[in-house]
Amino acid sequence: MADDLNRKGAENQIKGLGNELKGKARNSIGGLTGDTGDQFKGKAEELKGKAQRKIGEAQSDADDEV
Repeated sequence: MADDLNRKGAENQIKGLGNELKGKARNSIGGLTGDTGDQFKGKAEELKGKAQRKIGEAQSDADDEV
């Protein structure tokens, strides 16, 4: 079970980082094109990625405690 939690934590950290980078890119493109909708969606995706990454860190930390 502990290995499973650590694996899920690592997966969440990687997926979170991907979402974060994708959101930053979308936000930047929206800024360049003047599309505030894309900027907003990019910021939301970036925040989702940050949250997912933090969840992954917590899962990995919990695995270390077990």
